[in-house]
Parts: sequence; structure tokens; C-alpha cells
Amino acid sequence: MTAPDPFRRPTGWEQAEMTWEPPHDGPLPQHHRNCLGCGDSNPHGHHLEVRLEGGALHARHIFDERHAGAPGITHGGAIATVLDDVFGFIGYLIGQPAVTRSLTVDYDRPVPVGAICEITARLDRREDRKLFLTAEGVDSSGGRLFTARALFLVVDLQHFHGPRGL
Repeated sequence: MTAPDPFRRPTGWEQAEMTWEPPHDGPLPQHHRNCLGCGDSNPHGHHLEVRLEGGALHARHIFDERHAGAPGITHGGAIATVLDDVFGFIGYLIGQPAVTRSLTVDYDRPVPVGAICEITARLDRREDRKLFLTAEGVDSSGGRLFTARALFLVVDLQHFHGPRGL
């Protein structure tokens, strides 16, 4: 058995099993190393880095040729994947894990492959287990590329280890 690396930053799920601390502005840990959105070990992933600033989630992302739909334009599904993952960081803000119930994306303009996209997501309100979220993606000049709305449900950690279902 290998001893744990004392310098390795724990993933989100490992932290979820620890005592949650109030959120502080700064970078947030990845959900897990193979996460399609933020995992650093997934060769097909987006390798998102999400940070908390002033109560909102922020990510800067550049979609590459792997994410193209039409030539030179990012596929809408790749954008939705990134949004879903950024929204998934809401668990760090509220101190509890949560999962997607619904996600709606409005595409305002095509997102060119290779363009810098700034994403900001916020928790608008909470009703018991229901988390209502919104997000916006803008280009480097501040022009809106897309908006999104999501409903996430707070779950316990058993959700990820036991029988599936809400």
C-alpha cells in the first residue's frame, strides 16, 4: 500500500468527506481527477479551473478543435458540458454536494474555437434542496455569448456511492 502524498491537494469528493469550511475567495478543488469538466487526469476533458470570487463562480476557458461542431465554431454540447461542470461547483459555496436536475442554455452568438470565454455562475435562490442557478459566458470584449439556467438538487454523499436515483 502506498502512503498518501502529503503535498497533493485533495479532490472535491475527498474534501466533501472532511469538515466543510466556509468558502473563501480563490481557486476551488476539482470534483475528481477524471471529471470531464475539471479533472486534470481526463485526456478528453476540459480541465476547467474554477474559482470563487465575491460569492460567484468564475472560470476562463478556451474551447479547442476537439470541441468544434461546425468548422471553427464550438459545439453547443461542449458549451453545455462546461456550464454543467461550473454549476456543479455550487457545492463548495453551500457546503453540500448537489447534482443537476435541469439545465437550459440560450446561445446568443457562436463561440469561435480558440476564443477566450469568461463564465460567471451564481446561486440565485435556494428552496430546501432546490438550488436555482444562472450563468453567463462572455468573450474577451465583454460581448455575451450564452446564458444558462439550472436547477440543482442537494444530495448526500451516498448518492455517489449507493443506488442511483434522487
